[in-house]
Amino acid sequence: MAEFKEVSPHAPMAEKALNWVDNRFPLSKLYKEHLSEYYAPKNFNFLYFFGVLSMLVLVIQIVTGIFLVMHYKPDAATAFASVEYIMRDVPWGWLIRYMHSTGASAFFIVVYMHMFRGLIYGSYRKPRELVWLFGCAIFLALMGEAFMGYLLPWGQMSYWGAQVIVNLFSAIPFIGPDLALLIRGDYVVGDATLNRFFSFHVIAVPLVLLGLVVAHIIALHEVGSNNPDGIEIKATKDASGKPLDGIPFHPYYTVHDIMGVTGFLLVFSAIIFFAPEFGGYFLEYNNFIPADPLKTPLHIAPVWYFTPYYSMLRAITSEMMYALIVCVIAAAYLGATRAAISNTLKTLVIGGAVVLVGLMLAIDAKFWGVVVMGGSVIILFFLPWLDNCAVKSIRYRPDWHLWLYAVFVVDFFILGYLGMQPPSHIGERISQVGTLFYFGFFLLMPWWSRLGETKPVPARVNFAAH
Repeated sequence: MAEFKEVSPHAPMAEKALNWVDNRFPLSKLYKEHLSEYYAPKNFNFLYFFGVLSMLVLVIQIVTGIFLVMHYKPDAATAFASVEYIMRDVPWGWLIRYMHSTGASAFFIVVYMHMFRGLIYGSYRKPRELVWLFGCAIFLALMGEAFMGYLLPWGQMSYWGAQVIVNLFSAIPFIGPDLALLIRGDYVVGDATLNRFFSFHVIAVPLVLLGLVVAHIIALHEVGSNNPDGIEIKATKDASGKPLDGIPFHPYYTVHDIMGVTGFLLVFSAIIFFAPEFGGYFLEYNNFIPADPLKTPLHIAPVWYFTPYYSMLRAITSEMMYALIVCVIAAAYLGATRAAISNTLKTLVIGGAVVLVGLMLAIDAKFWGVVVMGGSVIILFFLPWLDNCAVKSIRYRPDWHLWLYAVFVVDFFILGYLGMQPPSHIGERISQVGTLFYFGFFLLMPWWSRLGETKPVPARVNFAAH
């Protein structure tokens, strides 16, 4: 049993109360370890706002979701009407609903920016591999949460979007039809599907999401935060063991983050009050029409934050399969002839390529589209082991690396835009090129990240007070 600490009988009541709690729960210890004595690099820039903004939006989504659940009815016959009831009759219901719908898009905006910052500054590199893996798992859970939540308003786009995405699982050989039936709970998207998605959206996935967020933060605070210079501040400490290039997270970065939160809330509030649909991107106009299983919309597309992956899915046609086969053969040839591996491994590489090419010819392109869509997210998990550059931060990499990252971002935006548009021949070709570039960026990273001459990395962080 731990020994209880005592305070003076004449101490203020607040100090006595804190001591009573500390003897039973490590409140002061947690405060010191994660705030006042957690030293963060002193050269954070505005891109480091998006971590705390992600937590803020998560809180907004949970709180508004709780109030929406009080009035929402997960029943195919009444779901759409219950949303209209929230919007029209529940006091301030329209505000809660718009906060939740805008928050969904805001969540992906801040998470994409958070991941982009990690990408350009090498925040996935040693010793932060586990931090990155937890972050990617959060992103995956967030996608599942958003997809299932999108069905709940039971509008036209909700219904048909879910119908299209769930039907994709039927393309998986052998188990596909049964898996799609299991997800839907019926032969079509209906009441059973709505109840399943509601249960996962409200209970199961948020619990997983919260657990992953806690693990992400604990892992981050164990190894320390990265910085724009990619320098480990723990390598240079003073006599008391404090990093010379670090400052306590509280009060310095709590004030810093309050500024970011204030700016975010101003933009967030402006969208909620003046443009909650955001031109049909945040709330699609078809979703203000009740779901009709007998009337298919002219163009079915997911919400904007899924469209880059949807564009990759649509890019995989029978013609595209031949291009992928050529890529597999070329990769196998390079692996077998250029890599310094044993003859046994070379044989396995060639044999694996032959089997894969056979499967690609035998199985329908629709299945490989699903594989590509899923692989576009899963490949992010391997990023810590794909990057072989001698330095972490984009600041000290060869200049052409910056241009390559810029092209990658532009490619991602183009894929997102094409995913919103109706299918066309030109759009299909552009999305196919974009898909090849997206995967080439990561799969060829072990090669191109070693090229070029890196700039000298300073021993201490570069920082000018402002």
